[in-house]
Amino acid sequence: MSKEFERRRVGKTSLTVPTFGYGSAHLGELYNLVTEEESKATIDAAWNAGVRLYDTAPWYGLGLSEHRLGFGLRHRPRNEYQLVTKVGRVLERPFDPATFKSEMWLGGLPFQHRYDYTYDGVMRSYEQSMMRLGLNTIDALVIHDLDAAYQGPDFGYRKKDLAHSGIKALEELKRWGDIKAIGMGINTTEALETVAPIVDLDFVLVAMPYTLLDQGPLHTGMADCVKRGVSVIIGSPLASGILATGSGSTSKYGYANASEEIQKKVRGIEEVCRTHDVKLPAAALQFVLAHPAVVSEIPGAVKPSEVEANVASHHAPIPRAFWAELKEKALIDKDAPTP
Repeated sequence: MSKEFERRRVGKTSLTVPTFGYGSAHLGELYNLVTEEESKATIDAAWNAGVRLYDTAPWYGLGLSEHRLGFGLRHRPRNEYQLVTKVGRVLERPFDPATFKSEMWLGGLPFQHRYDYTYDGVMRSYEQSMMRLGLNTIDALVIHDLDAAYQGPDFGYRKKDLAHSGIKALEELKRWGDIKAIGMGINTTEALETVAPIVDLDFVLVAMPYTLLDQGPLHTGMADCVKRGVSVIIGSPLASGILATGSGSTSKYGYANASEEIQKKVRGIEEVCRTHDVKLPAAALQFVLAHPAVVSEIPGAVKPSEVEANVASHHAPIPRAFWAELKEKALIDKDAPTP
C-alpha cells in the first residue's frame, strides 16, 4: 500500500497539493528517447505510489509530454489529482515540415514554438494544452521561461506583454474558476528576485536556484516569497541529475555536464551521507521541503524504478545530526531550514 503525502495550501488559494509530485519534462525526450510503453509504465508507477500532483508544459518535447501525461491520466478520477501546465509558448506547424528538427529535444513532436505572453497567447496556449492532454480542466497555469537567458533582446517587451496583457487572461481564468492558481517558472536567482514580483502570483515553480547544492536566494527571493505569501514548488530538487546519480564524469547539473566545482561539493555531501548512512537523493528531496515557503517538489523520472526510488527517498528517515554536520562543514547555508 502506498503512503500518503502531506498536503499544503498554495498561497491564499483554495488549492492544496501533496508535498511530492511528478515532473514530466523527461517524457518529452530531453536526454533519451522514451517509448510509449515506458511512458505509460512510469505514469502508472507514479499513480500506484500515491503521486497525485502532475506537472507538464507545451515546451516539454514540443507537446509530447502533455500528450503522454494526458494519456496516462485521463482514465483516472479527475477529482483525485492536481494537474499543472504552462503558458508563454504557442506551438505551430514548422515553416518547413520536411526538414524540421528540434534544437533542444532529442525526440519530441515535429512542431515549432513561438513565445507569446499576451492575453491571446495565454488563452491559445491554455486551449491547446487541454486538447493535447485530452482533459477539460487544469488546476494551475505557470508562466514559463520569462527570463533573460531564454528571451534575449526580446526580454523587455515580453515582460510588458505579460504585465499589461497576459496576466489579465490568467486572472480571468482564475476568477471564472477555470484554474485555481497562477504561478511562474523560475530558472535563476535573479529571475526569482526581479521577474517574479512584476505580477501577482500564488506560487513560483523554482527549477534550479534552491536545492541541496545552492541556497543562494535564501535571504532574498525565498525570504520575499514568505513575506508576500507566495508559495514555492521546487521543480528540480535533484538539480537536474547529479543529486540522483551522485558525482561522476557523466553527472548533469543545471541541464549540462557538472563542473568540477559542483562535483567537489557533491563529493563533500556524499562523504557526510556515508557517515550517517543517508542516501544522497533522500537528502536532496527532504531538504527543500523544510523551507517554509515550499509546498511541494516535482522530481522527474523516465522509468518506474526511478519513480519508486524517488518516493522511497521522500519517506526515508534522516537523523538530525546529518543536517548539523552539513552546516558545520559549510556544505549548506548555516541559516537554511532543515527537516
